[in-house]
Amino acid sequence: MYKCNSRRLQELIEQFSQFGATENGGVTRLSLSDEDVLARNYFCECCEALGMDIHVDDMGNIYATLAGKKDVPPIVMGSHLDSVEKGGRFDGVLGVLTAIEAIRTIKENEIEVDIPLMIVNFTNEEGARFDPAMMSSGVITSKFAKEKMLQSTDKNGVRFHEALHASGYEGEQANRLKEALAYIELHIEQGPVLEAKQREIGVVEGVLGMVCYEITITGQSNHAGTTPMSMRKDPMIVASTIITELHEQLGKIDEQLVFTFGRLNVSPNIHTVIPNKVTFTIDSRHQDPEVMEQVEDILNALPETAGGCNIHPVKLWGRETVYFDTAICNEVERACQSFGYTAHRMFSGAGHDAQYMAGMVPSAMIFVPSIEGKSHCEEEKTTFEDCAKGADILLETVLTLQTKFSMGETYTLHET
Repeated sequence: MYKCNSRRLQELIEQFSQFGATENGGVTRLSLSDEDVLARNYFCECCEALGMDIHVDDMGNIYATLAGKKDVPPIVMGSHLDSVEKGGRFDGVLGVLTAIEAIRTIKENEIEVDIPLMIVNFTNEEGARFDPAMMSSGVITSKFAKEKMLQSTDKNGVRFHEALHASGYEGEQANRLKEALAYIELHIEQGPVLEAKQREIGVVEGVLGMVCYEITITGQSNHAGTTPMSMRKDPMIVASTIITELHEQLGKIDEQLVFTFGRLNVSPNIHTVIPNKVTFTIDSRHQDPEVMEQVEDILNALPETAGGCNIHPVKLWGRETVYFDTAICNEVERACQSFGYTAHRMFSGAGHDAQYMAGMVPSAMIFVPSIEGKSHCEEEKTTFEDCAKGADILLETVLTLQTKFSMGETYTLHET
């Protein structure tokens, strides 16, 4: 077994954290921004120094490949370099940096590879600048239409295709990843489970299915001081009642079900005026499709009217549970056993590029703990020791797959 260089990895993490550093120790590195371009440039420098070939596709995805003895599709590692606004130093980027460290360890120990190894940086995974999230992995796996994605516009009116061209990272469609033997993405957990269970590595078996609904309640605006309570058609009161009732009903379905009332818009949003419309969203996630069906049944059974207001639920979007390759997950767990690292098999509640890649390439994910479960904030933190342990598992899994693929073993593609 080979161990990665923890000090070298820490220095790499600290270097990348300077690209878009915020005052409170976080990062703002929006996709295709100047800060993102700096990170991309340094990523390419690191990979070129390792003798890797660099190619960029038409969505700005960067592929760095270490050649193997055999002319076969690669084993792919990676994640993304972009962040949310005032995000953390580990989200996404850690998957790219641990992959660099894995290649550095391979080169340092003069390990011969039969199967090519690739590191990928996916463009606009966060969707923080351009909607939707996981945009470019979605395009290359045919989840999104490229032409529509190119027209996505940020809050300043800049279209994705304009930012891509300006970045200097607009490549050729011919460079897209079309075939691979496996895809492995290391990521921080972004949740509290591993820390609570005192486990060092999460063996991620898939990504939870989810639905997102928008519920609109339409009433009648009127003066806040002159309209008797009994004569009001107040959508705010109806919305608060519905939210309370949904919280109670959904909470009885299954203890593993999570649901969030995340966005609330009130019109006209004036303190002296009874609202005429309230719109809120509910995001719900669970592994079992039957549980998700119960959630949708409850949402679709909302009354058409209440309190003199009209109620209209609309499904914004949803996804089925994505399952990763069981055999590759088993290799990740065996690597943990080899190093003596404690492991926990789990599902991800957050979306990742791996969920789209799983429909194209046998895939798996590795989680490392997030302190207090914090992510998408400047307080996000994972210990450098845990980062290095994750890198060890990534490297060991890749080397094991090298051996097995060289012997002709294959893994399972899961349609998404």
